[in-house]
Amino acid sequence: MAEHEVRTSPEEPWPVRVVSQKISAWIARLGWVWVDGQVAQVSRRPGANLVFLTLRDPSAEMSLSVTCYRDTFEACDPPLREGSRVVVHAKPEFYAGRGSLSLRADELRHVGLGELLARLERLKKALAAEGLFAADRKRRPPFLPRKVGLVTGRASAAERDVRENAAARWPAVAFELRTVAVQGPTAVPQILDALADLDRDPEVDVIVLARGGGSVEDLLPFSDEALCRAVFACRTPVLSAIGHETDTPLVDFVADVRCSTPTDAGKRVVPDLAEERRLIDQARYRLDRAVGHFLDAERRWLTNVRSRPALAKPETLLNGRREEVDGLRDRAARCLTHRLDVAGNDLTHTLARLRSLSPLSTMQRGYAIVQRAADDAVLRTPDEVTTGDRLRVRLADGELAATVE
Repeated sequence: MAEHEVRTSPEEPWPVRVVSQKISAWIARLGWVWVDGQVAQVSRRPGANLVFLTLRDPSAEMSLSVTCYRDTFEACDPPLREGSRVVVHAKPEFYAGRGSLSLRADELRHVGLGELLARLERLKKALAAEGLFAADRKRRPPFLPRKVGLVTGRASAAERDVRENAAARWPAVAFELRTVAVQGPTAVPQILDALADLDRDPEVDVIVLARGGGSVEDLLPFSDEALCRAVFACRTPVLSAIGHETDTPLVDFVADVRCSTPTDAGKRVVPDLAEERRLIDQARYRLDRAVGHFLDAERRWLTNVRSRPALAKPETLLNGRREEVDGLRDRAARCLTHRLDVAGNDLTHTLARLRSLSPLSTMQRGYAIVQRAADDAVLRTPDEVTTGDRLRVRLADGELAATVE
């Protein structure tokens, strides 16, 4: 175990005073530091020489108590008030009697406008280098959101402008309102909570950050780094409507759509019902005209087709074709008859030649054919038979049986 580690046990615990002393010693080692913050509360007791301040972190729900002498507090020009951005030179102290931590300040300085603008410019360059301002990551808000998330001040003119202008364009628009502080030390934490709450709501399709005009100091919460990163991380499209048209807090560059004023946001978050109806009427008119022109063109084409001779008097074409068919049938009949006549003549001549060469023709002139009955062999000489052989004598009209004697 290292030498500096604490050695305690249930049997040998440290008294409260020892723990308090050790905590005080550790805190005292920090020494004097410069602290940047926003004055959240000022407490001045009549006749007291000490002034008590609450210094809050501009981007988180964290604060520290600060004590200073009245002379140190009154040395600030202009006088400090709640919401002032200051730089404090202080030393942290732990009060063992109360168990509390506070800063003991010996110098308070206002953060000047020039210094604030320089800080914002450095932050703007850093965020731009990280791609938070890139145009290709910006999303198009939905054409008609189911519900519009609105983050604005309580009963503010910005809320009224957004609601009235949106309702004038689309009377059925629905809002999910989150009222927050829009300036001062509690503004950024409240806006972050409201933004995260609306981003989790599945019915909210778009979120509007709205605030009226003000000084650079009043609009500082909307240039806070934590808020810019939260808007960048939102899954829901965000519209920024902060101040007047000339006001450009850093959240304008991160948001998906930058509106010049809350009134402009009310006009851009929903479509104009009258304009959409006019566009629909125009589209229907153009569609009717297009369909009418198409039908007229088709009707003219049909009229032209019907006026052609082939459709006007289709029997004319059929009659011509019938004549052609009749002519072809006549030619085919004549050609076939001619061929049959030629073939008949050829057959007659062939039959005549065949008859002239046929043995039957010779036999009709008185000749006969003698065959041996045993094997039908034609006999040409008497030596081919013997006595007693049976013969077959074929005549022109029948045959005879004979025996050789």
